Amino acid sequence: MESATKRGRTPRRIDSALEVQAAPQELVPRRRPTQERSRRKFDALLAASRELLTEVGFESFTCEEVAARADVPIGTLYQFFANKYVIVCELNRQDLVGVQDELAKFDGVVPSVDWLRFLNSFVDHLAGLWMSDPSRREVWLAMQSTPSTRATGAIHEKEFAEQIARMLAPLMPDTPRERRTLMAEVLVHVVYSMLNFSVQDDQSHADAVVELKRLMGAYLMVAEKESRTSAKRRKRREEASRAEESRRADDPETRQAEEVRTSSA
Repeated sequence: MESATKRGRTPRRIDSALEVQAAPQELVPRRRPTQERSRRKFDALLAASRELLTEVGFESFTCEEVAARADVPIGTLYQFFANKYVIVCELNRQDLVGVQDELAKFDGVVPSVDWLRFLNSFVDHLAGLWMSDPSRREVWLAMQSTPSTRATGAIHEKEFAEQIARMLAPLMPDTPRERRTLMAEVLVHVVYSMLNFSVQDDQSHADAVVELKRLMGAYLMVAEKESRTSAKRRKRREEASRAEESRRADDPETRQAEEVRTSSA
């Protein structure tokens, strides 16, 4: 059988979003609108994308249908987005920016004796978003569909985790920065996995959210305790070191030996 090249046909090119890349790049729009008219079209395309994604799922999602629903020429859509993978990545970024803005309201609250209450309030807020807006789960699922979308999702989650790591610093100041960063990444991954679990069919959303709060609360309380223990150990070492320096300074033989070394130098 002749190959496609021998028959004069161009082999079908694999979409770059489906390829495993050595150095994955974030999928972003070709351009972001600066003028009001373009911004309205951009926003209309994203709104239509959410609606379509919720109705048909990512597999049946097409750019042509998005443009039709947004009443925008397909050429205009491609001015902003190279393909449907870029669209879903922009939706994911949009969702995370909203969550980050909400989380910023808690900045400065931690550490507080009521930090656990604030944590519960924030989880309730997230859970409410997932329950009231089905598109969030569809976007999250779509982000798992290709190597490039997964890589972009990891970039988005890392940015979110960096914000959380900064907020955790006052709660556990003696925890190494690298560990706080890892903890924040774990928390982000667990939260989104559990939120997806909470809205699955035949699942009790409220019960799943309660378990998520328990997981996060226990995880952070253990880390806080470890940080306090580390701080106490550090303080004892510092006190012991100061006591030793004071003892050496008061000891006549030590002072004489130090004077001899100084004069010899």
